[in-house]
Amino acid sequence: MGIVTTEDRGPVRHVVLNRPLKRNAMNDELIGGLHEALSAAAWDDAVRVVVVRGAGPMFSSGMDHAALGGLAADPGSLRRLRRVILDTWNLCEEMPKPTIAQIHGACLGGAVELVLACDLRVMAAEAMIGLVETRVGLVPDVGGSSRLPAVVGLGRAKELIMASKVIDGTEAERIGLVNRVAPAAELDAATEQLVGELLQCSPVAVGLAKRILDAAARPALAQTLEQEVTAQAVCARSDDFGEALRAFVEQRAPTFTGR
Repeated sequence: MGIVTTEDRGPVRHVVLNRPLKRNAMNDELIGGLHEALSAAAWDDAVRVVVVRGAGPMFSSGMDHAALGGLAADPGSLRRLRRVILDTWNLCEEMPKPTIAQIHGACLGGAVELVLACDLRVMAAEAMIGLVETRVGLVPDVGGSSRLPAVVGLGRAKELIMASKVIDGTEAERIGLVNRVAPAAELDAATEQLVGELLQCSPVAVGLAKRILDAAARPALAQTLEQEVTAQAVCARSDDFGEALRAFVEQRAPTFTGR
């Protein structure tokens, strides 16, 4: 079975992150498989809705720590690595059909940036979600900083990102980060209900509305995505990033200098 699997339920394509023993952490292989699966769904006329979900106990723990270690060793590789990830995440937003993230267990870091690129989000009430990059001396740089303010408002986005705040599904729904929330046992049913509502609408009209709404909400997306990578390059070369990685390995609290 592949690291990313697909399942068709009539006109609905489920794209499943399938690295459960590693908490669906995002490595090169998973990102490549996700790009292939999302591209196939985007071009398949039989697919009207795409659902992205994770196998195992959680949606995803975010970027694989080995990838972060590689960034620390070679900060100059940032743009190349980021381009591959961003091209994959952007497929969720760019395809002319609705994309839904179904979130259970936990969704952290880069995985949150993936679900923010989806049009809609359904989350288990007891699941946890958070952009935790500032805890390790980084910023959300694959769309999180650019997309989150349009979803929850600037003040909420600042709190979530600057304080690396992690919240549960009930709070995520209250602030507008997710569209629907349900007990974990009812999560599939909640997603199916939302899918059913979308399927009752014209696919042409839905696709066009999606494009207009995204353009209205984020007119400067290309500019802010560039600002993200510029900021991340500074972070990757800072002492704070190296200290955070050492602290993680040594299982202690980091000591940040801020210089």
